[in-house]
Amino acid sequence: MSLLDIAAILLGFAAFIGYLNLRLFRLPSTVGLMLGALVFSLGLLLLGRLGLHFEEEARALLSQVDFTDTVLHGLLSFLLFAGALHIDLNDLRRHQWVILTLATVGVVLSMLMVGFGSWYLFSWMGFDLPLIWCLLFGALIAPTDPIAVLGILKSAGAPRALEIKIAGESLFNDGVAVVLFLALLGLLEGQTELTPASLGILFLQEAVGGVLFGLLIGYGAYLLLRTVDDYAVEITITLALVTGGYALAEHWHLSAPITVVVAGLLVGNHGRRLAMSERTVEHLDTFWELLDELLNAVLFVLIGLELLVLQLQWSVILAGMLVIPLVLIARMISVGLPIGLFRLRKRFEPGSVVILTWGGLRGGISIALALALPAGLEREFLLTVTYVVVVFSILVQGLTIGPLVRGVVGGVGRA
Repeated sequence: MSLLDIAAILLGFAAFIGYLNLRLFRLPSTVGLMLGALVFSLGLLLLGRLGLHFEEEARALLSQVDFTDTVLHGLLSFLLFAGALHIDLNDLRRHQWVILTLATVGVVLSMLMVGFGSWYLFSWMGFDLPLIWCLLFGALIAPTDPIAVLGILKSAGAPRALEIKIAGESLFNDGVAVVLFLALLGLLEGQTELTPASLGILFLQEAVGGVLFGLLIGYGAYLLLRTVDDYAVEITITLALVTGGYALAEHWHLSAPITVVVAGLLVGNHGRRLAMSERTVEHLDTFWELLDELLNAVLFVLIGLELLVLQLQWSVILAGMLVIPLVLIARMISVGLPIGLFRLRKRFEPGSVVILTWGGLRGGISIALALALPAGLEREFLLTVTYVVVVFSILVQGLTIGPLVRGVVGGVGRA
């Protein structure tokens, strides 16, 4: 099956589910798309039990889609740039230390708590998983995905400061979590020695190098944008910036996600104000918003369809369900501790910790990293556990974050 055939099937499926959701259910688009794909996958599995093995054709299709490569080396670059493009740099600067702390210290704390906690939990359940694998699970489940929740937060009337914190943290914590994941994966495979010095060097190379490279290519794109006034050419420049910048960052072992985020912030702020006409800004925003929606549709449909390739066992599904409270508690502590310290010097909106905890959804990045683990029983186990956490996160947290925000904001307003 050709790439065009696969794209046609996925886009057609996403369009059909999106239409049904809009006409009948009116769920948030990402939640509706993933739920529709999940129901479709469960239906195929049920038909397989009845002797109609249509799921084999679906599995054959999915086997031709490398989820890890598609997400980490394809969709992620466009989604991060589209997100960064619409973040006001002044808003980001206002909360820079909180966001930086949540995206670094918060990720490390979450990784350690989930890693050690899941190690004890799995051992108690009879799963003999080495500690290094549990720490890898902690690293891959740490990054949050704001895509499915930011629209809900806006419609629910969430305070602007909270939106910026959630969006800013998630734009940067992907890169930090990937650095931790790669360091632990290198240790597991015997390629690196995990010491404070080696971890520090890796962080400097990946994260700091990613920031500097992002500034360099973002400024270069800004200079090019200043010299032309043609929206088609300028949109093409931003596409080249994303694809070329991401590829070069990966080639030079820099953090490609951080590179794209920094470049997107620079183009979205300085480029928008100083290098583009109003007509170009309008076309640029429309293009990237449409591309963002389109790629998100494909991503969440793929997440739902991944159910077909999992080796489902009730004991492993139960392990995933028991991990969910652990992930949420770790998220609450990793968010609550930094905010508690910052509260000594600055004011935070009421309910910040609760909303940041429940609004920290996990998504396609976690599944992509789980699929990147070395083949074996440990990988299959952690992949299923990760999938259970992600499904709960998107469906349950995604559907309830709106009422939660309205309850917190409304309660504060009535008080």
